Amino acid sequence: MDNTITTCSFFLSTLTLVLSLLVPTSYSLSSSSSSLSLENFIQCLSNHYSPPSHPASHAIYTPKNSSFLSILHMHTYNNRFSSPTAPKPLAIVTSLHESHVQGTIICAKNHGLQIRIRSGGHDTEGLSYVSDVPFIILDMFHHDSVNVDIKNETAWVEAGATLGKVYYYIAKKSNVHAFPAGVCPTVGTGGHFSGGGYGNLLRKFGLTVDNIIDAKIVDVNGNILDRKSMGEDLFWAIRGGGGASFGVILSWKIKLVSVTPKVTVFRVQRSVEKDATNIVYKWQKIASKLDENLFLRTTFDVVNDTQKGKKNVNVTFIGMFLGLTNKLMPLLNESLPELGLKRSDCIEIPWVNSTLYWYNYPNGTKLEVLLDVPKEPLLSNYKTMSDYVKKPISRNGLESIWEFMIKSDRVRMEWNPYGGKMDEISESETPFPHRKGNLFLIEYLTSWGEDGVEARNRYLNISRSFYKFMTPHVSNSPRATFFNYRDLNIGANIPSNTIKLDIARSYGIKYYQGNYERLVSVKSRVDPDNFFRYEQSIPPFH
Repeated sequence: MDNTITTCSFFLSTLTLVLSLLVPTSYSLSSSSSSLSLENFIQCLSNHYSPPSHPASHAIYTPKNSSFLSILHMHTYNNRFSSPTAPKPLAIVTSLHESHVQGTIICAKNHGLQIRIRSGGHDTEGLSYVSDVPFIILDMFHHDSVNVDIKNETAWVEAGATLGKVYYYIAKKSNVHAFPAGVCPTVGTGGHFSGGGYGNLLRKFGLTVDNIIDAKIVDVNGNILDRKSMGEDLFWAIRGGGGASFGVILSWKIKLVSVTPKVTVFRVQRSVEKDATNIVYKWQKIASKLDENLFLRTTFDVVNDTQKGKKNVNVTFIGMFLGLTNKLMPLLNESLPELGLKRSDCIEIPWVNSTLYWYNYPNGTKLEVLLDVPKEPLLSNYKTMSDYVKKPISRNGLESIWEFMIKSDRVRMEWNPYGGKMDEISESETPFPHRKGNLFLIEYLTSWGEDGVEARNRYLNISRSFYKFMTPHVSNSPRATFFNYRDLNIGANIPSNTIKLDIARSYGIKYYQGNYERLVSVKSRVDPDNFFRYEQSIPPFH
């Protein structure tokens, strides 16, 4: 599911390490060229893209502003990138009006500055708010309106709106409509939607990108385009290819889906010391073949066994069924009786309440919590990676995984089943290619609380070691990866103001497989000079 963050070539270390060697903590206004570029940028934006009702001066923050760091860290959800040594932008533009987006693009392009585009701040490698060259952050969090049209079963959602806000305003209009996206309510729709976001409705309705019917984007020339004016190729590219390679997404028009008045959710936990290994082995074979109304995720955590004084792996099976318990029980007990699901494990609630359940809010929590955005940055450091599995992992393989998890101690996993609607959609329908033939998606999450380079290196090495260990069990040629769980270890162009096509292809094929070349073709047409670029962006042909 997006990452519930709780929840991406091993010759690279990490972006933080590389960037801290390449650049100073803040672009430096000690550098006369950077200072002049920034001054010219601000003058350009203020003089030409500043409507009286929304003066650009109210949207610009530089290190001279006392609130600069609080604005920067407000949407920095990975503490790895809020450390004092992490690269800082020359300025942050907290866009208040479409003209500020247009002006940021034009003025940054004219004065040789990169921009990084941030909507929610959950970018797993921080690429939406750090850079290895002088840059401006274009922060979209003020563009957060959600306008629901229940009669036509659609909604216009601005890029800075959170998933929680989308779910809340859908529920205010209807208890039998939903949208298939992730379970972390603070994730921004700009990046989540454009990367192919998924949630516990994917087996019934597919991904976010399978349910987007229009969009508004600002292109490299500052033009605001909708689906008709941008053309079908660009509309195809931004639905799974990542919007930030092609422009700045302003808003999405989404197609709402119909759900039952109540859904059934449940959690069942088992220990691998008991029967969990056999249950997981069978889960691999049947989870993608279950009724499409049922989504059954498994999560794996290392825990302390207080009775035996050693570590163990617990497996949690968390499910959602579009229907009531009396229909779920016989369905699951026939397919996976080993799980031992009991009626007392099940809770029947409206779909919108299930979004709270999946995010571990207590039953009965008020829906208004979906509108909350943390006012302070999270204090955890984390690294995510991902894999796709096409063949069931053997029992012996599973047992070796448990041993490695216990040894490493810090890695947790989430396995998300495919099948259902995902098998029905062509891999070229959108840039997101991971469709039929995949049993499930793995997200790896390594998190730690300690600060400092030594701790960071240690835990990043644990993450990479586990990923390497999993090689025999997952997809190959290429080893496929989910774009929204961005991972610099699979290849990155550093510094980001250069482009090596062989490196770009190395990560592009893993993210997009056979769709990569078409994405390059679209990029070459709409942004031939490669203004919209970052370490893992889509390059133009040249």
